[in-house]
Amino acid sequence: MAEKIICVVGPTACGKTKLGVLLAKRYDGEVVSADSMQIYKGMTIGTAAPTAEEMEGVPHHMIAVADRAEQWSAARYARAAVPIVDDILRRGKRPILVGGTGLWLDAVVQGRPFAGGHAGGAVRRELQAQLARGGIGPLLEELRQVDPEAAERLHPADEKRILRALEVYRETGKTISAHNAETRDLPPRYDAVWIGLQFRDRADMKTLIDRCCARYLEMKGKEFYFILTAAEESVPMMERTVECFRGLLDCLEDPREKGVVYGVGAWRAGDIEGMPAMDEAYAMGRGV
Repeated sequence: MAEKIICVVGPTACGKTKLGVLLAKRYDGEVVSADSMQIYKGMTIGTAAPTAEEMEGVPHHMIAVADRAEQWSAARYARAAVPIVDDILRRGKRPILVGGTGLWLDAVVQGRPFAGGHAGGAVRRELQAQLARGGIGPLLEELRQVDPEAAERLHPADEKRILRALEVYRETGKTISAHNAETRDLPPRYDAVWIGLQFRDRADMKTLIDRCCARYLEMKGKEFYFILTAAEESVPMMERTVECFRGLLDCLEDPREKGVVYGVGAWRAGDIEGMPAMDEAYAMGRGV
């Protein structure tokens, strides 16, 4: 029989950290974070990682354990987190998994083997090069030929999963759809009790959203200045965020984009000071 664990899930700022600590105290447990950003060192502020005070003496695992240059997948997280969960169980305590990264939680709880292929390997680099040269269209067509089920399921804008499906097929000769069908009915690794949190007053949230949407209609002929800071070192990666903002501008009447400043490599509070982005932002602001 699978061991019992508790999983606390929900959106940002809904109280997961507090509930995780309360449950750990009530059931003699330890918290295992399942957050794809809190795992990185030096990012406690930007990721709202719990402070020592908020932990209230309850042991917390999988927080600030990875170097910022590392890439973590659900599979890698599961390989690191499962031994911790098992150790907590062996010591007679209750694991409390807390986080908002659903795929990571599922990887631990379900324990299904991941499809083959080496994410980030030579095949992935070739696929990314093809994407840069010809866009997603030819790659999606290739996927339709080898795995029509996956091609039908994935949105054309979901480049990451399209590349992953092709990567699995090119490296293993088996489609990701076939892999999913083979593993779908396997028993879970743990018997999990899921606790999902949401905001108490959804009516207030809806009112806020409605008011924001109404304001969009009043934004006519406005100038827009984009200033972005992130731990990310790659400007092309940050450009994807700008494209999302530009999608919003497309919904407005006569928007005028006036400039973009990228503050790359800002890992901690204050890192942006002294960087060229500060001078660029200042110069752009003087021209407003």
